[in-house]
Amino acid sequence: MAAAVTLLRAASSPGLAGGDAGRDGGSFHCPRLPPRKKAPRKRILCSLKYGCLGVDPAEAGRTAASPVYSSLTVSPAGDAAVVVVTSEQKVYDVVLKQAALLRRQLRPTTTTTTAPSSEMVDAMPRGGLKEAYARCGEICEEYAKTFYLGTLLMTEERRRAIWAIYVWCRRTDELVDGPNASHITPQALDRWEKRLEDLFAGRPYDMLDAALSDTITKFPIDIQPFKDMIDGMRTDLKKARYNNFDELYMYCYYVAGTVGLMSVPVMGIDPESKATAESVYGAALALGLANQLTNILRDVGEDASRGRIYLPQDELAEAGLSDEDIFKGVVTDKWRKFMKRQIKRARMFFEEAERGVTELRKESRWPVWASLLLYRQILDEIEANDYNNFTKRAYVGKAKKVLALPVAYGRSLLLPYSLRNIQN
Repeated sequence: MAAAVTLLRAASSPGLAGGDAGRDGGSFHCPRLPPRKKAPRKRILCSLKYGCLGVDPAEAGRTAASPVYSSLTVSPAGDAAVVVVTSEQKVYDVVLKQAALLRRQLRPTTTTTTAPSSEMVDAMPRGGLKEAYARCGEICEEYAKTFYLGTLLMTEERRRAIWAIYVWCRRTDELVDGPNASHITPQALDRWEKRLEDLFAGRPYDMLDAALSDTITKFPIDIQPFKDMIDGMRTDLKKARYNNFDELYMYCYYVAGTVGLMSVPVMGIDPESKATAESVYGAALALGLANQLTNILRDVGEDASRGRIYLPQDELAEAGLSDEDIFKGVVTDKWRKFMKRQIKRARMFFEEAERGVTELRKESRWPVWASLLLYRQILDEIEANDYNNFTKRAYVGKAKKVLALPVAYGRSLLLPYSLRNIQN
């Protein structure tokens, strides 16, 4: 019996692609699977939409040609198809929750006059929230100059809120990647999560917490993506290998996809957009995943020096590579072929994200476009280095960064993608 692959739309863009396919997922037939027959189709969930990148038509049907997939799970035949719950499905459940929160506007999106709690007052400097937000802006400018520049086009309230989110994410990341990372324990992360819960309850510990605590009173921001990011830090403490892309997908969501979900309520959706909230959140998720996959491919050598390999083990094996090859750090034809496939997957996530960026409020698009364009260029630099990400660090030079800014600004002025087909 033929095996059709039904895609769960985790990082997809429902409502953007047109028709009904974008709302409930769509089906495609992987060229590595037998042709479909006219028989009742079983609904099968597989991970990931980007797990099967396909092969050249000329290679279809050749048993020697290996498909580009990681944990593509398919029930091949029989009357009882197996439904597999994947990381993509788990993440999509979070996306749906965030989108529902945004639609219901459970928290007001306009400035309120709610008085700060006594804990917040104690945590704030003499200058109050204004000084707390200003410090967040200084940190953002210091560590993410291009992104910071883009935020200056946003309204003051949205700009300050994005700074507060950025600072919390950076502080969380530095728990496992910063100078004191070797001393971080699971208990320390538990305390950080308790601190997060207090922050959401209006009991911040310091001025930087106070800025975020104030932000969540102004925008429909849910705690779940923040807690998930902490789970990503826990993963880094105990896991140095990933069996397949399904596992890696979940990690990428934890440490980067969550940022997109945190940011959408602040960035806002264009009032004229016809896209669904789910599709915009899905695109934001895709951008976070693309950025993290790019980080992983750029830092292969650096991570290997710390005993970490953030690459799907099954795909390495399919390419005839092993952990030992990674530690040796020699660029071979096998490595080049493997890297081409990994880069192709990352670019597919970037392409998925592009449509969603156009659906954001016009004043919020520039920093997102700048991030997307600059990060995607890192993949170009890896290729320019002949896929040597063992001893060469791919980076985008200052001149290219400067050139990317007007391009990003120009794209930020484009009509939302969901309106283009309507007007045409």
